[in-house]
Parts: sequence; structure tokens; C-alpha cells
Amino acid sequence: MDIATLETKLMLALFLPGLLVVFFTRVTFHHIVGLALTIALIAASVYAGYTHNWILYAADALSLTVGFWYATRMVKKARTQGNQVDE
Repeated sequence: MDIATLETKLMLALFLPGLLVVFFTRVTFHHIVGLALTIALIAASVYAGYTHNWILYAADALSLTVGFWYATRMVKKARTQGNQVDE
């Protein structure tokens, strides 16, 4: 694997899983489901052989963590705003 390919995969690994968690959370309205769907996609890509470097695993994990944190915050904020509107 050349360095340009590794750099591209690293950049995607840093941003894409977190964005996918947020996207799936917005679609399903539940942050745990968004995380589970994203993990399933990453597991499928690892199984298919697209990810085979520990640096990419670490970048995926970091991005998942940040995306899950943001999605949890987003869901809590939406629920509190929804409760304020109902009152």
C-alpha cells in the first residue's frame, strides 16, 4: 500500500464513521441504533479487506467515539426542546 492510499484512508477513517453515526441517528432518532449501524458497516469493510492497519482501526474508533458523543448530545438536546414545546 502506498502512502497516498494510506493518507486517504486515514482521512476518511477520521471523519466518515463519526458522520455516519450522526446521520444514522438523525434517520432512526436513536443514537444507539446509529452507532450499531455504523459499527456493522465498519465490520463489513474490515471483513471485505478494505481496512487492515491498526492505525486505521484507531482512527475509526476515535471517530466513532466523537460521533457517538455528538449524537448523544444532539438527541438529549432534541428531547429537552421537545419537552419545552409540549409544556
